[in-house]
Amino acid sequence: MQEAQRGIRPQAGRVSEALPSPRLGVALGGIGALALLGWVILSGQGLAQGILFGLGALLGVALYHARFGFTAAFRQLMAVGQGRGLRAHMLMLAVASVIFAPLLAAGTGFLGGNVSGYVAPIGVSVVVGAFLFGIGMQLGGACASGTLYTVGGGQTTILFTLAGFVGGSVLGAWHWGFWTQDAFNWREVSLADTSFGYPGAVVLQLAVIGAIVLATVVISRRRRPPKPARQPSASGVARAVRGTWPLWVGAVALAGLNAAVLYVSGSPWGVTGAFALWGSKIAAAAGVDVASWTYWSGDNAAALESSILADVTTATNFGIILGALVAAAVGGSFVVHRRVPLKTVVAAIAGGILMGYGARLAYGCNIGAYFGGVASFSLHGWLWAVMALLGTYGGLKLRPLFGLLVPKPRDGSC
Repeated sequence: MQEAQRGIRPQAGRVSEALPSPRLGVALGGIGALALLGWVILSGQGLAQGILFGLGALLGVALYHARFGFTAAFRQLMAVGQGRGLRAHMLMLAVASVIFAPLLAAGTGFLGGNVSGYVAPIGVSVVVGAFLFGIGMQLGGACASGTLYTVGGGQTTILFTLAGFVGGSVLGAWHWGFWTQDAFNWREVSLADTSFGYPGAVVLQLAVIGAIVLATVVISRRRRPPKPARQPSASGVARAVRGTWPLWVGAVALAGLNAAVLYVSGSPWGVTGAFALWGSKIAAAAGVDVASWTYWSGDNAAALESSILADVTTATNFGIILGALVAAAVGGSFVVHRRVPLKTVVAAIAGGILMGYGARLAYGCNIGAYFGGVASFSLHGWLWAVMALLGTYGGLKLRPLFGLLVPKPRDGSC
């Protein structure tokens, strides 16, 4: 993201320390009232929903301030061999794995509720879905979490990505029965399903993560990618609310918050399941018999019949958008873009559709399948990462068709 888009005027790597304007106080007051209203409404669905809304807001703040992305990290690695972003992912996954293990082993969470991870079958659906998601990320300009926090930051283009995301999620739910049939999938594989249990799974997972980190270092040394541009930031304590956090801070924060979501809701943080729910409810209101789809049978049937406010993922999604909005307002970087090139709009919608469709097929997105799946010690999470990287390579070949930039070895730009 360019500095001009963030509304931050760089000054020797620091943002201005000027006093906030009176308008900022009015804006924050309005946001605070909105946050309180959201918490009250969601708490009406139960205490856990209100807490999850708050955790979502913290996720939004962390995502926005750390500029913690999956799209750019994959793009930089595949285009110029820059592994800095992927190493931040590995730190996040390592911390999350260590925290998740005792929670999953105990199996009991908030108010005595059950706790279980995201463990899904490996097979064709994950391979195809993650590959499509990887392409979609590069066309849509954001991943699942990135779409939400960028909406909160005021990026107009991302609204088209979000619309496509919801539409693609509905298509994926419609075709769910076809892609999840036994002929296309093998079985669920968890690293914890051994005689060593979760302690052994943690050791094995950390070894895999260490090997990946080492591989990115070797790749970077061989390809000599340009150093990422230094992001403008405040100094001292002010950096917590104005400017960019170090990636490692974002990684640790996201890992801890995901574990908190796991403890409160009984399952790891997810994003795109809510998109399928929102879109399916809209389709149902338009007369489509979505209740007859395989996706909305069994455990998912209750969600379709209930209010979206009762949906766990919806609560955190709303919180993320609000949290990013607060972070952008406080940091003075909230901006709305009124003019968006037609090619960019087409790419955003197409990318969103591919991500939404791919996420349903792959049992989740970069958050549910990759982050949540790997932290839950599910092999499908690692398979998702490999296929999304391959999809990223394909997306990089398509970006120029829509006037989108591709990182070059000489500058490493996004």
